[in-house]
Amino acid sequence: MTDDPFVAHRSLLFTVAYEMLGSAADAEDVVQEAWLRWADLGDAARADVRDPRAYLVRIVTRQALNRLRTLARRREEYVGEWLPEPLLTSPDVAEDVELAESVSFAMLTVLETLGPTERAVFVLREVFETPYDEIAETIGRSPAAVRQIAHRAHEHVAARRPRVQVSRAEREAVVARFLAAVRGGDLQGLLAVLAPDVVVVADGGGVVAAARRPIQGAARVAALLAGLVRLPVSLEVVPVWLNGGPAARIDVDGELDTVVSLAIEDGRITRVYAVRNPHKLARVDEEAELSR
Repeated sequence: MTDDPFVAHRSLLFTVAYEMLGSAADAEDVVQEAWLRWADLGDAARADVRDPRAYLVRIVTRQALNRLRTLARRREEYVGEWLPEPLLTSPDVAEDVELAESVSFAMLTVLETLGPTERAVFVLREVFETPYDEIAETIGRSPAAVRQIAHRAHEHVAARRPRVQVSRAEREAVVARFLAAVRGGDLQGLLAVLAPDVVVVADGGGVVAAARRPIQGAARVAALLAGLVRLPVSLEVVPVWLNGGPAARIDVDGELDTVVSLAIEDGRITRVYAVRNPHKLARVDEEAELSR
């Protein structure tokens, strides 16, 4: 391992920033800003930092909080539904169940419903197990206030996150059935794998065509997906690992068009997250390094 603490903890810092922001591009910017601040300290000052990991996480959290407040205003003006920027991840990420859940589309969309401070506290406490006093120092609140914020955020997320843990093997099996049905335009196969109240959320960002509002119900969703194979284009549906789980990319005429992430409960798909905004697909060919 390198002697430079920043390099040693870079994947952790990116993961913290990404979970707070839901955007890989913004997370990279925050990490770069943190690097500049770390470099500006100078060798002597860096050597005096007692806990470089905690110090760097504190810098990244503060930078991410500032950016999150700016992004909140930008997302109010976003055209259609907003979804996180997908990350290509290795299958190994799924082995760390808590990490995989924390970067899943299902979790990140729930985190979007928290305020900036609540989101920061939840991520640091629940995902990275940061002590309350460290979080307090980071966000400028008392430890008692942080405990209250953490409790409130935990209750909020618990009421909205998927309640059923699904094994990796089951998820892969369900996704395989789903992809086979999409490729074959198999309406009955899709109806068998979709939950009755399944919801499709699509993000085109106003740049490409996408449903402006969620599409709900197995019949509507199955008809939509089964019809893809009838389009006058060359369609390829490829399994990939996104955000710690099995997912798919859809190539149209040899070019990346859409990535699809799925939420699964009780052996059926409850949510289909379809990211079509090309600005969010730039990193899908580059595997992200995540860590806790």
